[in-house]
Amino acid sequence: MQKMIIISGLSGSGKSIALQTLEDEGFFCIDNLPITFIPRFLEEIQQKNNIRKLAIGVDARSFPEDLAEAEAILSLIEQKLAVRPSILFLETSDEILVKRYSHTRRRHPLTTSQMTLIEAITNERELLSPLRAQADIIIDTSHLNVHELRAILTNQLLDKSQKKLSISIVSFGYRNGIPLDADFVFDARMLTNPHWVASLREYTGLDQEIIDFFATTDDIQAFYQDIENFILKWLPAFKQGTRSYLTIAIGCTGGKHRSVYLAQRLFERLQEDDHVLVKHREINV
Repeated sequence: MQKMIIISGLSGSGKSIALQTLEDEGFFCIDNLPITFIPRFLEEIQQKNNIRKLAIGVDARSFPEDLAEAEAILSLIEQKLAVRPSILFLETSDEILVKRYSHTRRRHPLTTSQMTLIEAITNERELLSPLRAQADIIIDTSHLNVHELRAILTNQLLDKSQKKLSISIVSFGYRNGIPLDADFVFDARMLTNPHWVASLREYTGLDQEIIDFFATTDDIQAFYQDIENFILKWLPAFKQGTRSYLTIAIGCTGGKHRSVYLAQRLFERLQEDDHVLVKHREINV
């Protein structure tokens, strides 16, 4: 196993967001695993050679008394893995937690008929204190929104040199609708259409006949250059952000000539990135 991260913290502080962020980065994630179960779980998971990155959420919902053994259990995990897992602890002020539970109207997992919300929060802090004492990273999420928290987690938990943005380039025909997952849509319907050239009609934008035709078609070349300039200008910002996927859709009327040529050319321009795929929806390539 290359990397293991234990995520803990107060209920309502953002543990689910942390796990989702790591899951988006290829981690195998499991939530609410009692801390005393982790060593045995690792014995099982080490048999799965395809699991290289593991994230486990630990909180006070299940077997809270086990949290007192956090230091000893972490030492045992280190012996089994030959490396100490990274520990992230998320916390939030009592005032903010009370507001969050008031806004969402959710029940704190430790509240009972004899315990108020603020008492439950205080109790949870005490139960989690042994694990907090072992944390490598402590983040106060009191004044962070979702996007800010994800950005901090990405910067502090992940090797940014290995972080990749998956780019999908799709050509499509407007007659069959715009791809629903598109982040950017470029409309090529106003450009020169080889459909009206009888000798070219049966070809697609992948065929050399169409490629040669478009090589001397000014509006196609100008439109492609505008797309390339736009994508290359803003792609670094997307790569530095917290998102994992970017879909670029290019459409023409039938999705056979102009959009295919433009999408394929953009794909070839961006191929230096290992996570670029191209899909020509209407010609089933």
